[in-house]
Amino acid sequence: MELKLKDGDYVPDGAGGLCRLEGREALLQRVLFRLTARRGSFPFWETLGSRLGELGRLPAAARPAAARQYAAEALEEEAVTVENVTLGPGGQVTAELRYEGGILPVTVEVLP
Repeated sequence: MELKLKDGDYVPDGAGGLCRLEGREALLQRVLFRLTARRGSFPFWETLGSRLGELGRLPAAARPAAARQYAAEALEEEAVTVENVTLGPGGQVTAELRYEGGILPVTVEVLP
């Protein structure tokens, strides 16, 4: 069970507590956080986050393979397998994740 985040803040439940997520929604929130957080920016958890923000430094031909590697690296502690990663306009990265026998598409915008 996870506490729900929106725009970096916990979401109140309207009764003095906080909204909670379970199952697929909790997984999706963790995946989004891991893909958008810059790897190495948490001093006590250096492996949290991804290196997707570094894609702009690479030659265009190397970016798709690197994006897949970076996404898999960021999500290695989650119960998903990265099946495919595509790059879109404006720094969009879409990862197709295998989860419980199905595909879960996740799109994030990566800032350089």
